[in-house]
Amino acid sequence: MRVGRIHAQLIQALILTAITMDPIFAQSKKISDASLRIMVLDPAGATIPNARVSINKQTQVSTTNKRGEADFNRLAPGKYQVRVSADGFATLTINDLVLRPENNQIEVRLEVAAVQEEIKVERDQREAKTDPRGDAFATVLTPEQIANLPDDPEEFEEALRQIAGPGATFRVNGFRGGHLPPKNQIREIRFRSNSYAAENHESSFISVDILTKPGIDAWHGSLNFGFRDESLNARNAFAPFRAPEQNRRFGIDLGGPLWKNRTSLFVAADGVNSYEAKTIVAALPQGNFYDQVLQPWRTLNLNARVEHLLTGTHTARVEYQHNATRRDNNGVGNFDFPERGYTTDSAEQILRFADSGAIGKKLFNEFRFQALWQRVDVSSLSSATTILVLNAFNRGGGQINSSRRVREFEVADNVDLAIKKHTMRAGFLFEAANYQSNELRNQNGTFIFSSLEAFNAGRPATYTERLGAGSVDFNQFQFAWYWQNDWRVRKSLTLSFGVRHESQTNLDDKNNFAPRFGFAWSPFKSGKTTIRGGAGVFYDWFASETYEQALRVNGQQQLDLVVLNPCFPTPFACGAPSSLPPSLIQVDPGMKMPYVQQASIGLQQEFPKNLRLITQYFYRHGVHQMRGRNINAPVPGLGRPDPITGNITQIESSSNSFNRTFVVNVNWMKPGKFFLGASYVYSNTTNETDGPLSLPVNNYDLRYERGPSPQDIRHRFFLMSNFTLPLGLRLGTIFQASSALPYNITTGFDDNGDSIVNDRPQGINRNSSRGAGRWDLNLRLGWGFGFGKQPDAQGAGAPQVRILRGGGDAGEMLGSMGSLPGANNKRFRTEFFVQATNLFNHTNLIAFSGVQTSPFFEQATAALPGRRIEMGMRFSF
Repeated sequence: MRVGRIHAQLIQALILTAITMDPIFAQSKKISDASLRIMVLDPAGATIPNARVSINKQTQVSTTNKRGEADFNRLAPGKYQVRVSADGFATLTINDLVLRPENNQIEVRLEVAAVQEEIKVERDQREAKTDPRGDAFATVLTPEQIANLPDDPEEFEEALRQIAGPGATFRVNGFRGGHLPPKNQIREIRFRSNSYAAENHESSFISVDILTKPGIDAWHGSLNFGFRDESLNARNAFAPFRAPEQNRRFGIDLGGPLWKNRTSLFVAADGVNSYEAKTIVAALPQGNFYDQVLQPWRTLNLNARVEHLLTGTHTARVEYQHNATRRDNNGVGNFDFPERGYTTDSAEQILRFADSGAIGKKLFNEFRFQALWQRVDVSSLSSATTILVLNAFNRGGGQINSSRRVREFEVADNVDLAIKKHTMRAGFLFEAANYQSNELRNQNGTFIFSSLEAFNAGRPATYTERLGAGSVDFNQFQFAWYWQNDWRVRKSLTLSFGVRHESQTNLDDKNNFAPRFGFAWSPFKSGKTTIRGGAGVFYDWFASETYEQALRVNGQQQLDLVVLNPCFPTPFACGAPSSLPPSLIQVDPGMKMPYVQQASIGLQQEFPKNLRLITQYFYRHGVHQMRGRNINAPVPGLGRPDPITGNITQIESSSNSFNRTFVVNVNWMKPGKFFLGASYVYSNTTNETDGPLSLPVNNYDLRYERGPSPQDIRHRFFLMSNFTLPLGLRLGTIFQASSALPYNITTGFDDNGDSIVNDRPQGINRNSSRGAGRWDLNLRLGWGFGFGKQPDAQGAGAPQVRILRGGGDAGEMLGSMGSLPGANNKRFRTEFFVQATNLFNHTNLIAFSGVQTSPFFEQATAALPGRRIEMGMRFSF
């Protein structure tokens, strides 16, 4: 065989030499030698020196210079195989690269070894589909698909949450929190379903990873703005008239190299100035009342990011964000009249540093540091005594004045080690925070009336007032470490197992080990079918906001005064009503850290013509979930256990939750033409409390507290489409539909005499009734044009192989990863767009009343916004 191969190569060489030397053939066909220059880049777009490049199975080998270039000369035109490798990076093989006569130049990008997230050329499909960190069971939105999402920042984030489903966690370049980057600077958005990695704190079904463009090669930027007002909007279903509304927003960003192929800078600013109308639906003694009140709000977000290539394999990133928001007339709407409004003024500053890169041939390290400074100030329009007539009307002051300052610091490090068939990852997370707040709430008291009849008769059910100073200052520390091993048993099967441990201050429970196990199996040689499953334990932190309330309302610093059957409008003016001793909030000394036990199984099937089906089933059991319980509620016939104390709301870990979810997801695309993504989710969530400070009806018999979660939507359907149309048009649509949310039925009275007006009718469980289903269709139509030649270089996120000059087959092979035809391949691009939310103006009813004494019992008292139309433009280069 070897001799035959040498003979064949010798014959081919002789024939090629004869053809090349034939002057008549050379003159008629104009064939000349071909040359090839290969530029090798890392994922950030920086050049890689000393990379090994070979063509046609090692027949010619070269090494890249300091500029990351390797040259091959005197090649015959035709098809070649190119292989590129470098220490610490995954090897890339390019088949059937066509070289044309004279000069050819290509650019390749290598991913880091052992932690690559892209399916590489020539990689065994079963091996790729069973990679726990690969693209199996993941949906990836490209820049073209992202461009068709809403342009308004809040609507953009909401659209991503609709795509991801309930409980999704968001990360931007590995960081949680903060403001999402502008659409123009997002390289891709990945919706992953690798729940059982030990590095994950959350037990969410989906994690959303947003990756930005480095901008290391050429300066680029964009300017966009949008505008809408009531002239094209539809009237809200509960509005007596179409109120004035306006939304004006802008965005600007600029990025490019400070030091070519080494350092890049990115700056951005975006803001919104808006006012919207909130409907008021109430029942007054003289009749029903309908009105609207304007809610102004404005935001300003500033962002700056510097990325620097420290070495050939290490990239560092420093980012700063400043986000500020002011909202007026919060708390107004539904039953609440305008005087109940309050203003929220918040600002946060975030500083981030990240370093990632290979260490030798087997190690890869990621380091993250984040510091956050946040302030939130709340001030009421009025501090007058509040009057609440249950689900009829609410008047009086908002009575909340607070100031909160937060300083948070996060340090995390992850190390990957590849040893033969094992890829191990270990790391830690350390979070430290300081919270300073001063909150004065309900200082002038609140009267609660069971019904309009009781209000007309001047018979309140209760009067409450919070007394004392509201200043609190405390620290909280959280620490976690983990280890995981992905063991490739064979090409078609990977087993993952690991453990995570978490602990935090302000909670004595430290024995919080969370084992994780997962598997991925591709049973057929084609690699078109993948089965993935796993099980694990996920702990949850004790929220600082909950702990803060226990510190503040501890019976000494602040306490609650509760009066039963008080006089009105002066609680003690008519004798001696029943006044409870001081009430307080406390944390159960034996409280455990909440955790979730989760298991799932899923199937992914790929069909011809880029059609993919994913089905998954999840089961979750929440243990030691936090609830509030009045441990000093009166015992029938015996009174209160502690007669010198009023209500004692104890935060304890004594509730459970259960969830079963079934997901079907279908994606179909034709690159450069259309993309369709549809999903159906069936979910059944049952729990035993609405929150850590929510009290049960019977504090000594909790059986009837088990019921649907307040967010228990049984059925969800989502359909997203993107189409590239003629004449530079692009159309994107999002259709979403969901079944009804549950709501609680109460009598409107304090039937058991515990001073809490939350009693339910006999035999009725919590959240037993349902509202109405919802659906709407959002549409975005854009028309773009461009001019000028696009520069050759592109940032990270471009195809792994890009033809810069010469041949085209490899570019066609990977062309699905590139830009769409039209304006996108021009240097300067302009797009005009119009987008509509709730295009068909469907009435989506919300805020159903469950109080039996309310005039609106079992009726909706509000609706989501009707049709809204926004117009705008974007200029980019």
